[in-house]
Amino acid sequence: MTLDIKTLRSLIEIQVKKLDYDFYDLQYVKERKTNILRVLIDKTGGIDIDDCVKVSETVSTYLDEIDPISEDYSLEVSSPGAERLLRSREEVLRAVGRFVHIDTYEQKFEGELMGFEGDTLTIKVKNKNIDISYLDITLIRMAIKL
Repeated sequence: MTLDIKTLRSLIEIQVKKLDYDFYDLQYVKERKTNILRVLIDKTGGIDIDDCVKVSETVSTYLDEIDPISEDYSLEVSSPGAERLLRSREEVLRAVGRFVHIDTYEQKFEGELMGFEGDTLTIKVKNKNIDISYLDITLIRMAIKL
């Protein structure tokens, strides 16, 4: 790789945001002897195949121009998944109103994230609002409501 992954991540994030998508992550992995550059994107309402194709075409053209990777690789564009981790305060804020799973040092919760103000998250579990300190959370991710 001629560019380090951090620099490449920043450059691709700019391309994704120009298309009005949220940039979630960039991964460069080897799977079954194939190098894969994986771009994970999101948007309100979710991602479909047309979104992936649109971003893939733009990012592929851009990568051809800057040629940041010296070895052969495949480009993949996809959603981070229905149960993606919420890795920052900003991602948690964007998840307000959605169904989440939260692990704290002592308990686990699943419910609708009702709010996030200061260091307090409010989650609705079985028609009861529960306040949880952000500092007590060991894991928070999106969840599928069954």
